[in-house]
Amino acid sequence: MQVERLELENFRNYGCLAADFDARCNVIFGENAQGKTNLLESLVYLSCGKSPRARTDRQMIGFDAPSARMTGRIFARTREFSVQVDLFRGRRRKMTVNQVPAKSSEALSEVYQTVFFCPEDLFLIREGAAARRKFMDTALCQLRPRYAAALCEYNRVYEHKTRILRDCEERPDLLETLPEFNERLVRFGAVLIHYRQQFALRLNEYAALHHRECSGGREMLEIQYQTVSSVLDPAADLPVLTEQLREHMESHQAAERASRLCLSGPHKDDLLVRINGREAKQYASQGQTRTAALAMKLAEREIYKNVVGEYPVLLLDDVLSELDPRRQEFVLNRIGGGQVFITCCEDDRLPKLLGGKVFHVAGGAIL
Repeated sequence: MQVERLELENFRNYGCLAADFDARCNVIFGENAQGKTNLLESLVYLSCGKSPRARTDRQMIGFDAPSARMTGRIFARTREFSVQVDLFRGRRRKMTVNQVPAKSSEALSEVYQTVFFCPEDLFLIREGAAARRKFMDTALCQLRPRYAAALCEYNRVYEHKTRILRDCEERPDLLETLPEFNERLVRFGAVLIHYRQQFALRLNEYAALHHRECSGGREMLEIQYQTVSSVLDPAADLPVLTEQLREHMESHQAAERASRLCLSGPHKDDLLVRINGREAKQYASQGQTRTAALAMKLAEREIYKNVVGEYPVLLLDDVLSELDPRRQEFVLNRIGGGQVFITCCEDDRLPKLLGGKVFHVAGGAIL
């Protein structure tokens, strides 16, 4: 799959942009704060309806502009697609695929997928569980429409339950609705656990290979999915997961009402990463954790290829500058086979090494 053409109107600092891209590699260089990352952000948004940076759509609309537009011409599964997203300050966004209205973000993900890799991802191992959950959620929402729908519903019900627990002292009658919300959390939570376990198994398989190669065979990486303690086997069938989650939630009811918080559930899941048998978050060096993060992001790309049959579009946002020469070489040797976008501050050796096109970005324009 590849992005053949991108057009932007009033998106971030781009007033008007139209660019045709190479099917293999596209190097985007320029000084900081000129719009390199903004361009990659638009490619991510067109693939999944979410930004890796902005919390709201309004943040992506250019200053003093009432709306913004992103349009992509995509080639995937031997077909051409036109994907367009319009963002507005005062009303909901509008999305279309081949001029047909898209009801949800899943319609965009069915066209093409992206793997976005930024310098912050190099700290994936050292950060809290929320960062690793986001890593899983971002990938699975593009790969599995059912997962995306379940996650959306789970988050919505979780917010409702949190408000009930918070306000129940002033309004005890709200507690009467808790059983209904608990049951819905259990049903949607079981779906999340089911898909997260499958993803973690494949992630462990591919990431271990990448990490072993990058470390010269000296280190063994292991990734294990962690969910609530009552789920004895995350790979169990959905009815089993549902019942075990239900038991767990029932056992925490008194504690949740006392603390007025949702204490346990898939919203606290994590990935346990070990290097040579030791927990990486506590015992690994900075170099080891960076290698592990690299391995996980490259493994994400392999999982997409395995599921979809084509490599996703890989977006490397100034990652290479954060790596030593050995790890740079490791990444560059493993990004063939699909379309790649790489941002950097200088047009140096990358075009000669990788071929493709080079774009100089300055002041929200391609020179």
